[in-house]
Amino acid sequence: MKRPRLSREAWIGLSLASTYLVFTAIFWAYPFFWLAKLSVTQWRFFDDPVFTGTRNLVLTVQDPQFLQALWNVLRFLAMYVPIAFGGALVVAFGLQHVGRGKAFVALCFLLSNVSSGVALSLVFTKIFSSTGPLNAVLFDLLGIRIPWTNHPTLAMLAIALVVAWKFVGYYGLILYSGLLTVPKEIYDAARLDRAGPLTRLVRITLPMINPQLMMVLVFAILVSFGLFTEPFLITGGGPADSTATPQMMIYETAFRRLQPSHAAMMSILVSAATYLLVLVARRLFERKVVLA
Repeated sequence: MKRPRLSREAWIGLSLASTYLVFTAIFWAYPFFWLAKLSVTQWRFFDDPVFTGTRNLVLTVQDPQFLQALWNVLRFLAMYVPIAFGGALVVAFGLQHVGRGKAFVALCFLLSNVSSGVALSLVFTKIFSSTGPLNAVLFDLLGIRIPWTNHPTLAMLAIALVVAWKFVGYYGLILYSGLLTVPKEIYDAARLDRAGPLTRLVRITLPMINPQLMMVLVFAILVSFGLFTEPFLITGGGPADSTATPQMMIYETAFRRLQPSHAAMMSILVSAATYLLVLVARRLFERKVVLA
């Protein structure tokens, strides 16, 4: 049988798609396979990779610093998620009451998200220092100084505040897009049933914007496992590795210890942990929203 010839539109589509496919093959597929190869070999940048099997896996799961870094991610999430969600809801509800200039206000909320992480970290390092403006205000009002970057729990809280400040506007816009889809009639019916503001929030608003809430939660998980700039510049992973993150461990292992194969296995395990946590979060909290 004669094969059907591709139409001119099909050739145009293939030519346009081929650009993306070549880009993906060079900058995504090849590094991915190289990473997988490194994870089961021993390599120090200049020699030839030597197959070692599961050696890197055993070293990684037995590395107390790496396990501490994973635990630090969970500690960070416990602080970051409530702050980020609370701030995002305030932004979303606030935008509902903005009249003129709503686009300008929304753009202002995005400025922190597109700002340099290095610049933000340097600014907040000064703010959280023992002689910084925050401690100066606290000392004038209450006569105390808080060791923001010298206490394990407070140091993680400081980093969570910095990261939340950076992303809360972006998260707020996501939640605001969900609020726009909630039918006004549902709120009117709830008011007729004498439902208070808190009841409407818990029983109507939050369930109705569950897709947007899940999107924000997934983004928060991805941010947490990809955290590097803020703890690296503000605390350096201290005190006593209490703010060290998996990305910092990967960087330290690959470029300071010169063990890129070990770092490759770390990155694979971090990716697997991220994916697993996202699956668990979706299984626990994701709900379908059906409008009758």
